[in-house]
Parts: sequence; C-alpha cells; structure tokens
Amino acid sequence: MLGFQHGVTSLNALAFVSQATLVKRKFGHRARLALSPAEELKLDRQAHAARTMWNLLHAWWQMVPKDKRTLAAADAAIRQARKEVDFLAALPAQAAQAVLKTYFQAWKNCWDGHADEPNFKARIRSVMSVDIPQGRHLHIARVHRRWGMVNLPKIGRVRFRWTKDLPVGKRAGEENRITGARLVKDAFGWHIAFRAQTLEQAPAPHTGPEVGIDAGITVPLALSDGSHRTHGNWLTEKEQAKLLRLERRAAQRKAHHKPGERTSRRLGKTYDQAARLRAKARRRLQDWQHQTTTAIADTYGTVVVEQLQITNMVKSAKGTIEQPGRNVAQKAGLNRSIHAEAWGRTITMLTYKLAQRGGALHKVPAHGTSQRCSVCGFTTPGSRETQALFVCKNPDCGWSGNADHNASRNVLHLYRIGLVAIPAAERAVVRRARRVKPTTAR
Repeated sequence: MLGFQHGVTSLNALAFVSQATLVKRKFGHRARLALSPAEELKLDRQAHAARTMWNLLHAWWQMVPKDKRTLAAADAAIRQARKEVDFLAALPAQAAQAVLKTYFQAWKNCWDGHADEPNFKARIRSVMSVDIPQGRHLHIARVHRRWGMVNLPKIGRVRFRWTKDLPVGKRAGEENRITGARLVKDAFGWHIAFRAQTLEQAPAPHTGPEVGIDAGITVPLALSDGSHRTHGNWLTEKEQAKLLRLERRAAQRKAHHKPGERTSRRLGKTYDQAARLRAKARRRLQDWQHQTTTAIADTYGTVVVEQLQITNMVKSAKGTIEQPGRNVAQKAGLNRSIHAEAWGRTITMLTYKLAQRGGALHKVPAHGTSQRCSVCGFTTPGSRETQALFVCKNPDCGWSGNADHNASRNVLHLYRIGLVAIPAAERAVVRRARRVKPTTAR
C-alpha cells in the first residue's frame, strides 16, 4: 500500500514538472483561398460593408457628445443601422462587432500615445478585410495533402491552400485550437489569416554563440563574425521594365481625367497590374527575410541589434519655406531604400524565432556604432571614409576594414559591457509615470 501511494506521488510530481515546462504559444498562419467568382463577389461586398461600418462609426463618434460615446450606445447604433440598411446586412453580425471593438481599440491606442487618431477609410487606399472573431465556427478540415476546407460566414465551405499543420481534428483541444481568423485581400486575391494557440514544450536554452548584427542598405545584414546576408533585386529586368511601362501608362491615362472624375476601367486595370508586380516583389522580400532569420536563429543563441528609431530616420528633408532643406531628392531616395529593407519586420522575425529555439534578442543604443573603431574604441566622425570602408583616425591604431562589420562588432561589444537599451514597454511605463504629477497635501 505504501509503495502504491509512493508511485502515485511520483506520478503527480512528474505531471507537475511536465506541466511546468509547457508554454502557451500564439501564432498566425496565412493561406490562399480558392474562391469562385460568386464567392469572391460576396467577400468583396462584406469587406466594403465593414469599411462603411467603420466610417459610420467615425461619423457617429463626431456627432455624439463625449459623455454618450460608450460601447453600448455604439452597439445599439450598429444594430439599428443593420436593420435599416440592406447593404450593411451583408456583413455577418460577429464581423460587425469586431469592427466596433477595433474602432474603440484604435481610440485607446491613440490616447495611450501609440497611434494617431482614427480617420475615415477611403475605398481605394484601404485594405479590404473581414474579421472572424470566433474560431469554433470555422470547422477546419484537411481533405488533401495540399488543400483544406474552412467554413466562412454567409459564404459556405471554401478550399484553402494547406501549407502548415494547424491544431484541428485530433490535435485540437482546449489549449490547442484556432481562436479566430481574418480574411484579407491583396493584389493576388483573398487570403485567410488564422489565429492559433498551442501548448508546447518549453525550449531548452540555445547553446549557440553570440553575434552582433548591423542593418544597412548596401549590405542588408552584416554579422560580427565577418559574414553577411545580402540579396539582389526583387524584380527581374523584364519585370522592372514592365512596371515602368505600367507606371507611365497610368500617368498618361490619369492626365486625361478631370479632378474628381471616377477612375476608368482601363486605368484601374493598369493600377491592378502594377500592384501585382509590387506584391510579387514584396513576397520575395518576405521569403528572403524568413529564410535568413531562420538560419540566424538556428545558428546563434544570442543576437544583438541596434535600437533604431526608423520613424525618425525616414523623415523628409524638405524643411520649411523660411528654412528649406538641402539634398531633398537624395534624402527621399534614402528614405525609400530604408523602407524597402523593412528592418523592423526582420527584427520582429528574429525575436519570435529565437524565443522558439531558446535564444534571445537584445537591443543596444545605436549612437556612435558606425563611427567607433572596434579595435581601439576611438570615435571620430570622419573615420568612415566611404559607405563600405572604415579607417581609424587614431595615430596609435590606424586599423581599416569593412564599415558594416566594424559596426556589428561594436554592437556586440555594447551588449557585453552591459549597455542594453530599455525595452519600449518599460519606456512607456516611465513616460506615463513622469506625466503623473504628485499631489501635495493641503
């Protein structure tokens, strides 16, 4: 009897330890939908209804007094609008509620200082999307090695491209499940973005070496061990020539339109063709980023990058009428190159991929990393002779080498001496604490 109790206690302890090593992981997965023309038309109507719902909410917000801008009042206004306007009835009720919650969350982000004020959504510049907040209504099933089926509200059963194992069927449960999805349309058609959560084994600590990374334009990623990650143009010469022809054709056709006149079908077709080429280039960039960040996360256990303020880096140099800027065209070209590299997305990918493998990503202050000598530590503004060459101006050193690799070694050195940048969440807490004025007792 005592042996049996001892065995039960051991099993309970083992179960406790195994539960303690499990971590909850949330991730997303995007797949292409195979829609018929009728189904695509229905989804287009739902997306336009969602955009119209947002605009009606924004108009309601501006007309209603501040003390009546509540979630309950907005919900009542939405329900009444769906009864009176047949066009809004095309949007499922849960998707309409998702628009309402997203709109109120946008104001909360604005009040917290994370975003600008919400505004009206234009028909052309807005991304067409429909949210499905409840994952239990999707009824996902795999029917083929490459295809799956999903149930879309007011659409029915639709095929989607199966490229990743999802927590459905026997793998589904309370902890492993699809929590929701979002339908998004781009230049290549409609896609579904699943929101999923799983309970997985906590990864063991990564035993890989440390590495510093310097992000640039000529050399996209330079590593402190002397290696680098580069890429070519995302479009071939023929595709670039075709894109240029389409842009010129669109400019010529647009010149014949009067201000405020509706876009013709030929001009819209030209815009769509150019958008598909740009989307192809964007997909190739994301594919390179995924492959590169996966290889880095597999090799290195600790990755150190600069804490770049990209928003400040891409500000225009036009200036004002009283004080006009200099080299405005050159600065505009540099801003486009910075946007094209998408450094922020690369850092985001590295962050979650390292966490999945037991590694960690750290950020250090970016000031002076490109002007400091990684051998002697001497800092001189003119030490960077060219974009690719660094020459130390210290008479006792005189070291010269690749400028990007020199900066990446400085990035790693700052981490090793403890100069780690404060995370954005902690900085926000400090800023809010500084805004609160202490009350004085009377």
